[in-house]
Amino acid sequence: MKLIGSTTSPFVRRLRLFLDGVDYQFEQVDIFNPSDRASLIKENPTLKIPMLKDGEQVIFDSGLIYRYLVAKLGTQALSWDQQNALVSIDSVNDALVNMFIIERSGIDNSQDKMYFNIQRERAVTVFTYLDKLAEQGMFEEWNYLAICLYCLLDWSEFRERYDFSQHQNLMAFYTQNKTRQSVIDTDPR
Repeated sequence: MKLIGSTTSPFVRRLRLFLDGVDYQFEQVDIFNPSDRASLIKENPTLKIPMLKDGEQVIFDSGLIYRYLVAKLGTQALSWDQQNALVSIDSVNDALVNMFIIERSGIDNSQDKMYFNIQRERAVTVFTYLDKLAEQGMFEEWNYLAICLYCLLDWSEFRERYDFSQHQNLMAFYTQNKTRQSVIDTDPR
């Protein structure tokens, strides 16, 4: 089984953390490098990472890869409430990644434009929602959901995308988990 992606992607990192202790191979690619993109597109028309190869099976998306791994490894799937929280994590993670790519493309994303405003609003509302879920204990177990939240928070700090320090429950969760050995081993810095 081979996971393909970058060390800086929060979507790749979540799977690397989920696979901690599982025998798999990690192949690093740089999606901004034309030769890596050319190699990736041969099997993955989305040009997105992560991608998982397991024998002849190729899977393109972190959510689908997670579902595949749950079935393959026989681990417990997320509940409906946990999946709703994951959708929230994914929505703000996508928004922040898109804003990051827009900025790296030389476009000023601080403009008062509908697209940018929606992404900023999404970040505020989702981080507030996730803080409430953390207060209620949703992320106490170190499972895929908690891993995804941690990867979002750490990537947000690493890329300076959102200051979540005003969310005390998220800060407590982040501080509590940043010393895990697997977290340290996958740190993109």
